[in-house]
Order: sequence, then C-alpha cells, then structure tokens
Amino acid sequence: MANQQKYDLILDALQELLENQQIQTISVSEIAETAGIGKGSIYYYFPSKDAILEALVERSYEKPLRTAKALAERTEVSPFIRMAMIFEACRSSSSEFIKSENNTDSGTQEKAFLHQKYVNHIITELKPVLAEIIRQGIQKGEIHFNDPDSLAEIVLIVLTVKMDNTLVPSSREEIENTISALVSLLEKGTENPPGSLNFLISR
Repeated sequence: MANQQKYDLILDALQELLENQQIQTISVSEIAETAGIGKGSIYYYFPSKDAILEALVERSYEKPLRTAKALAERTEVSPFIRMAMIFEACRSSSSEFIKSENNTDSGTQEKAFLHQKYVNHIITELKPVLAEIIRQGIQKGEIHFNDPDSLAEIVLIVLTVKMDNTLVPSSREEIENTISALVSLLEKGTENPPGSLNFLISR
C-alpha cells in the first residue's frame, strides 16, 4: 500500500470515528482498527493522536489555503479582490465542515473543541498570506495602513469566528451586521471610499 494511501486511511478513520465519538474517547488502537492497518503503522506516520487530528484539520483546509497562496502571487489583481476570493474559499470550507458536523452525534463541547482547532489553523496559516497581499496593496498605494500583520490578524479573527458561528453563536442578521461593520472599518482604515469594499460582504 502506498504511503500516501495509508496516511489518508488513517485520517479517514479518525474522521469516521469522530462522527459518533468524542475525541477524548478515541484510542490509537481504534483508529488503526478502523483504518484496517496495524497500530504500529500509525506511529510510523504520526507520533500521537493529537498529531492525527492536526493533520485532519490541515487536510480539510488544504484547498482554500492552496488557493490563498496562489492568489498572493497574483500581483496584477487588486488586493481586495484577492482578499474576497480567499474569504469565499474559506467560507465554503467552513460551511462544508459545519454541515458535516451537524450530521454527527458529537456533543456541543466536542464540536466546539474541533471548531477551535479549525479556527486556530486557518488564522495561523492565512495570516502571513493575507498580510503579504495587504503589504503589496500598501506598496502600490491602494491600501494605506502601517501594520499589515495586525490588520490581517484582525480581519481573520472576525471572519473565522463569524463564519464558524459556534464560538459566538449569532443570527444571520447579526453575522451580516458584524461583517458590514468590519468592511466599514477596513474602508476607513485603508482610506477607501465608503461602500467601495462592499463586495467583501458575504452574500
């Protein structure tokens, strides 16, 4: 069996077990049994159960992160257009994850734990990418802000928490109002005309 295939089998096994069990109750032996491989093989790929969970999180957001990194190199495209495309890619991935979680029997605390893992991963991975896009906008004179890293972090924290909608449960109207307020602050902070960044708002 190819290494990548076995690696994916392990992640698939954990994902399957999470549909009916809490992460704390799942053992490495159960993951191995569900994957149809020996327990020793698990440790060839992962040092611990936590490492398997981290890899599962990474795989779930692999596509939007790949999209984001590719967009960072598209300097001919407006930085705000690229930001909007990244947000949409993340929004789609978050929606898919939340939909799959709603079909499981995991408890509220368990879902919150898993969502926290996802939120942390997406912010950590996207922050340098988004900061680079903002930095490019500053260099072109399209964005006026002196701290691209902090701006990227602020935007990502607000968007991921609202897209996730588990850490701070909100109604659709509340989410839209928060995102609208974020866009308004972005317009003022980057010296763009009011309404010019409305395309960033989720539809």
